[in-house]
Amino acid sequence: MENKRDIIELLTGARSSKRNYYTELKKNLRKIKKKNMQLEIINQVVKSFNVDMSIDDMLKNVMDKLKNIFSFDYLSLSMFENGSLILSNAYPQNHVVIPPGTLLTPDDSLCWKAIHEKKVLLHTVTPSLDQQGLYAEERILSNVNIVQMLAVPLFSKNRPIGALNLGGTSSDTYNHSDLTFLQQLADQLAVCIENSRLYNEVLQSKREWERTFSAVKDLLLYVDMDYHILRFNQAVCEFLRIPETKIYGKKYDELFRPPTHTWTLCPLSECYRTRQTAYQQLQLVGKRICDVFAYPVLNEENEMYGAILYIKDVTKKLHIEAQLIQSGKLAAIGEMAAGVAHELNNPLTAILGNTQLLLRESENGTRKNQLLHDILICGKRCKNIIQNLLTFSRQEDYMFYECSLNDAVNQVLSLVRYQIERSNISLTVQLQTDLPLIEGSIQQIEQIILNLLLNAKDAVNANGKKQKNIAIQTVQKDKRFICLHIRDNGCGIAEENKDEIFHPFFTTKEAQQGTGLGLSVSLGIARAHGGTIEMESKAGHGSCFTLILPALMKETNNDKEK
Repeated sequence: MENKRDIIELLTGARSSKRNYYTELKKNLRKIKKKNMQLEIINQVVKSFNVDMSIDDMLKNVMDKLKNIFSFDYLSLSMFENGSLILSNAYPQNHVVIPPGTLLTPDDSLCWKAIHEKKVLLHTVTPSLDQQGLYAEERILSNVNIVQMLAVPLFSKNRPIGALNLGGTSSDTYNHSDLTFLQQLADQLAVCIENSRLYNEVLQSKREWERTFSAVKDLLLYVDMDYHILRFNQAVCEFLRIPETKIYGKKYDELFRPPTHTWTLCPLSECYRTRQTAYQQLQLVGKRICDVFAYPVLNEENEMYGAILYIKDVTKKLHIEAQLIQSGKLAAIGEMAAGVAHELNNPLTAILGNTQLLLRESENGTRKNQLLHDILICGKRCKNIIQNLLTFSRQEDYMFYECSLNDAVNQVLSLVRYQIERSNISLTVQLQTDLPLIEGSIQQIEQIILNLLLNAKDAVNANGKKQKNIAIQTVQKDKRFICLHIRDNGCGIAEENKDEIFHPFFTTKEAQQGTGLGLSVSLGIARAHGGTIEMESKAGHGSCFTLILPALMKETNNDKEK
């Protein structure tokens, strides 16, 4: 029976069919395993892709995965740039034989041919003595023992973006399924590369816009319909003096409107109401005067969904304009004072001259002599006051020359001493006799002293004390500087105002009594002379302002010899 079975199997070919069946089954299992591995590779490449991943890392990732099923030793990527195909990346980098930036021409490039034919091309490198291969890639890669090349075109939305070039040092057999897999992998890689390119373009555009946005020195803000700040430039942080984390999401008026100030008209509210550009000059935090522009932001349906705020700090500009107005006033006063002086000097000359003649005829010690002497003194005082007024109000290009701080103090006191003492203020003056000279404009120094004295007078009058004192003192400091101290026992300066008093237009006085320019102008003059103004104050206990100026250092004989 067994012999019969064997004979039947031999005659019918059943034994041979089993062998073939198992052989085909093994082949199919290998194919299925390879196909699964190919699908897994595509899945891993896509899964591991990150938009901020570099192209080099992307190629390394692809190469490491392909080595599991193919024997590749070289991988390069060529990309289209302005219509030209340029090799951009290669892996491994220490095995680069075609340097990045190489231009591939359509006439002799395997990658160009693959793109034109829209399919994967397999080419066997044929080494020759003259190294004249069919393709440019072949002529170069044959030098590093590459014997087989695969060119895989990259398409994104039916638009060619580049090509992959794979090389191996050994020849492999690739069937239609392998080439199809490589094309599928290339398609997925093309999508990844295109997404990365688009992401980097958007990121670069965003960075360029942010750099442009931050380069603007004026304030720029994007605000939604609920007044919340969504975007802003660096100038906003510098203006508010707070970090950007404390600005995002805050309401515009909460950050910019002074706590004790109300806006009669807000340009942002006006912009929301009219859907038109609105403008208003407002006082913002820090007593800063700003031009505020609000521009509506509309969508495709012409619906408003936010506004752009453009804020320009014009405090300094207004400060300069106020200084120009003040200069104009001083010029007018100078002209008037010159005319008044001319009219008064003539009668004063007659008064002084006749008084001196009468004094010669009167006897010393008599009542008549004493009265004539008083007339002479008062006449001379009037003449000095007129001369000092002319000197102070004279408008000219201030020239720096050697001058005395003590002389500047005496000059100002001749103008305001009577005004101060008439307000029942005790004035104490201590001037160092051997005080060094300074190099500067005595008229500008007098302006600082006058501003500080008038501020001290207003402070002691505002305090309501019975005993009102102002002390003036000049001293030398460290041989390099001289100081003018003006102390008062007035109302002092509140702690929250100490950082603001030197800002233009900041004042605690009523509108009719002060412009807020005195201290800012004085500080500017002091800095122009290489000095500064320091302040010590306590609310309710008075203040001390110190003008510090560099002393004029005289050259000694030793210095000249050096």
